[in-house]
Amino acid sequence: MSDDPTSNGSGRSWLDRLSHALTGEPRDRQDLIELLRDAQRRRLLDADVLAMVEGALQVSEMQVKDIMVPRAQMVTVPFDATPDDLLKTIVDSGHSRFPVMGGDRDDVEGILLAKNLLQYYRDGQANFDLEKLVRPAAFIPESKRLNVLLKEFRDSRNHMALVVDEYGGVVGLVTIEDVLEQIVGEIDDEHDIEDDEWIQRQGERRFTVRALTPLDEFNEYFKTNLASGDCDTIGGYITQELGRVPTRGEQLKIRDLSFRVLRSDNRRVHLLQLDKSVA
Repeated sequence: MSDDPTSNGSGRSWLDRLSHALTGEPRDRQDLIELLRDAQRRRLLDADVLAMVEGALQVSEMQVKDIMVPRAQMVTVPFDATPDDLLKTIVDSGHSRFPVMGGDRDDVEGILLAKNLLQYYRDGQANFDLEKLVRPAAFIPESKRLNVLLKEFRDSRNHMALVVDEYGGVVGLVTIEDVLEQIVGEIDDEHDIEDDEWIQRQGERRFTVRALTPLDEFNEYFKTNLASGDCDTIGGYITQELGRVPTRGEQLKIRDLSFRVLRSDNRRVHLLQLDKSVA
């Protein structure tokens, strides 16, 4: 079998086979997508590849405001925070980058990387100066196209940017992972749990819960009696309680259960953090 991707016969690449499948020139983007889907149905194109191509096409039409984390749900740290306060925020949130805020709500001093705090503890917990740890923050308009932002992230090696409105006020933030997930789908992170588990204990009273956890299994595990005739999963229950699909970082308290959304998209919740208070 030839390794030459341009060769004819059974060894030709999927790109070559796809080009043979697209016998007609697409008239517009939707026509192109239909041709690609037809190629996938004929097994000339892998389903995962098709999903990424569609995601890449969608990204070119989306703006930062479509995927950003709204200001109210941003996890930030104050410029006058102590090392212990910073460490608590890092542990509680599970994030790796944090906007450092000054006295004004739009005063961003920079970005703190969690790993840079290790320097303080390495040096014996002396002479702490947060100003020396923060990196310059990148600011972008909420109207910026995602494909342009992705190129800027790549060129600048930034992984986070603050989103501002037309008046210069901070309205949210966006990360490179947010953009990439629009193309390749959900990316595993430090919160992810094994495929065969619904619930994973993270601490004495903290748990990571898959949103697709069946409600009866959730109730059995936590000795609760959450009930709904309209949904079967804990993610569906949370969505029903809020009356809409929650966004990442959003929180909800139900009796002694405090939920925080770790991951969601515009269709459904994916992953939850649960803190159970003392009964």
